[in-house]
Amino acid sequence: MNYWLMKSEPDAFSYDDLVEKGRAEWDGVRNHAAQGHMRAMRKGDLSIFYHSNIGVEAVGIMEIVGEAAPDSTDETGKWIAVHVAPKEKFEKPVTLKTMKADPKLADMAMIRQSRLSVSPLTAAEFRHIVDLSKG
Repeated sequence: MNYWLMKSEPDAFSYDDLVEKGRAEWDGVRNHAAQGHMRAMRKGDLSIFYHSNIGVEAVGIMEIVGEAAPDSTDETGKWIAVHVAPKEKFEKPVTLKTMKADPKLADMAMIRQSRLSVSPLTAAEFRHIVDLSKG
């Protein structure tokens, strides 16, 4: 199993929106590095859902339920998307400030490449963020 962190602006698509839909296409990603990560995703992988720009915090866990397929929002046929489903909303969001201050997360890809919307996590980083969400 692989672990990921995927960002969305909550005013465009939030974790609550995902819960309401039950399953969604993670579309609109137009960065080659992020696309490479999405191509590596497999059914059953888990991802931290991160609210960017507003809130700037990890808010829940989602599961990859559909592997790389053409992005329905892309008319060029160049980009891919994956399908995700909600798994667990965090009791307490984990802020970017908390993650940046935590030595256990210092090497996290999102901290080193903050503009990347989809990035890998180690199993230890994933578990640590989940632990932080439990207070």
